Amino acid sequence: MSNLVSSAKNTSKKSSSKNSKKELRLHEGELNVMELLWSNKILAAKDISKIIKEYVGWEKNTTYTVIKRLIDKGAIIREDPGFMCRARVSKKEIQEIETNALLNKMFNGSLTTFITEYFGNRKLTTEQIIELQRVLNHQ
Repeated sequence: MSNLVSSAKNTSKKSSSKNSKKELRLHEGELNVMELLWSNKILAAKDISKIIKEYVGWEKNTTYTVIKRLIDKGAIIREDPGFMCRARVSKKEIQEIETNALLNKMFNGSLTTFITEYFGNRKLTTEQIIELQRVLNHQ
């Protein structure tokens, strides 16, 4: 996906939306499109389609269907002329929503349970431990 994002850097550059950001859940295919928009700020749907075709293999109609779904969900704003697309939600917002959904679904909303399970069978380096301590100290 990083190649997909970097190849779009110099490609082109809107729409209405509705959904509540709290309920906004995106599947992997939708995240492919969003990654392009988060990296490029604004792209024409035709350019998104070309990039996705090259790196993911989707046909134009598939990409346009995903773009339409993202517009309907309120994740993308469409601007005319040129069917220009812009992310309505930040990557950080989606990361927070998805992280909370994972915690709720798999760990009954408990961050402590998640951390205990995640690190239970892993050997951390000294650098990783120091970084985690730094993060926790800034809470």
